[in-house]
Amino acid sequence: MAVLDLGLRLPAARVPLAWRNLVADKWRLLRASAGIAFAVLLMLVQLGFERGFFDASLAAVRQLDGDLFVMNASKYRFGTYNPFPHGELAAIRAVAGVASAAPLYADYMEFFWTSPSDGKPHLIRTFAVDPDQPAVFLLSDIASRQALLAADDTVLVDRRARRFLGMDEATSAKLNGQEVRVVGRFALGPDFMSDGTVVMSDKLFAKLTPGNRVGPNALPIDSAVIKIGPGESATTVQQRLSAALPSSVMVLTKAQVVEFERQFQAKLSSAAPIFWLGTLVGFAVGTLICYQIIYTDLSDRLPQYATLKGIGYETFYLVRSVLSQAALTGLAGYIPAWLLCLAVYWIVGATALLPLHMTVQLTAMSLALTLAMCVLAGTLAIRRVIAADPAEVF
Repeated sequence: MAVLDLGLRLPAARVPLAWRNLVADKWRLLRASAGIAFAVLLMLVQLGFERGFFDASLAAVRQLDGDLFVMNASKYRFGTYNPFPHGELAAIRAVAGVASAAPLYADYMEFFWTSPSDGKPHLIRTFAVDPDQPAVFLLSDIASRQALLAADDTVLVDRRARRFLGMDEATSAKLNGQEVRVVGRFALGPDFMSDGTVVMSDKLFAKLTPGNRVGPNALPIDSAVIKIGPGESATTVQQRLSAALPSSVMVLTKAQVVEFERQFQAKLSSAAPIFWLGTLVGFAVGTLICYQIIYTDLSDRLPQYATLKGIGYETFYLVRSVLSQAALTGLAGYIPAWLLCLAVYWIVGATALLPLHMTVQLTAMSLALTLAMCVLAGTLAIRRVIAADPAEVF
């Protein structure tokens, strides 16, 4: 009996049963890895598009160079046209702690760029600034060339705009039917709402806005980009501005503006739920594939598991071995899928001009989903081992 007990304890502690079962059949391992890699790649692509969607939507907001921002209180997102009266700018500049308040004008639905390549008009996003005011964008290619916009017909264009717009090579083009000269380029990139961006002066913006009958000094302002003085607290100046301005406008920090836009995309936009649904589909497909793989493997090895039960191995040890094998199978499929996804991100990012990047957060999330998928499948399949009766098997 003592020898039998010794034989029961040593294999459980020393024999890597899960690993041995995994690598026993190389072709089966290859097929299993390919099936799981397909599901993992599907999840990674969906998660990458979801992250890229947010990064593209927040790109313009993150490039604003300000400590505080004043916007119309009825705005439901940054990227929508809902300006406030130009007259509020004087009240903003009069508040203690405000070092500068530069107006930012924007339009998303009324400016058409006629592509030099195909001669067709395309709807674009436009921003306008006062060349005499401090820069409102962190992009050095805009800030360093802002003074060039003082001329009546000059613009800066996005060299990362969709290629059919021809902004990466154009020296001149038509904007709302008027010839404009390109005096510089910056790198911002498109998002899911706009194909490209043009930056111009407030004078040219007033001139080209359809139906506009006011000069630049009376244009409604999309956002006031505020920089606070040295030693001032953003929270304190924000409170002063909120007290001095009417309730029709709101005062936000940059972090709050970013979160304001992110919340819209996460809760009100339909794009984010679509990508999460795609991730869920990938998880479900992967669970079914993994379940079939593990169930088939358990069926083929059922006599061996029954033998282990018959000689005294506890059910817990067998369950742990099966779940460990399921997790190892998931890792075997995850690694090639992760490497392949890098190439997919690069190709799609270069083609669609979307910011697709593999991040630590994305890697950790997808790995956790993969392990959960395989362990869930193993849990569903393991009932066959638990219910195995050595007497019936043999």
